[in-house]
Amino acid sequence: MTVTTYQVEGMTCGHCVSSVTAEVGKVAGVSGVQVDLTSGAVTVTSAEPLDRGLVEAAVTEAGYELGGKVELLPQVSGGSCCGSGGCH
Repeated sequence: MTVTTYQVEGMTCGHCVSSVTAEVGKVAGVSGVQVDLTSGAVTVTSAEPLDRGLVEAAVTEAGYELGGKVELLPQVSGGSCCGSGGCH
């Protein structure tokens, strides 16, 4: 299983989330799509690594622009990436 998170630009509402979820979900091999409206992060789960061009085409079809891959830090207890309660 492969999990990749991308940044999507231009989403502003629940309809945006639905559109991106639906279009990316149509890409062959995609088994799951999670969209975070606040951050613009779109997490895609697939059996094998996906061609970025296919994901980009799906996001474009939904009416938005694909940014770069996002490297997410693991969440630590305390609510922040470093566990100190406030980030740098």
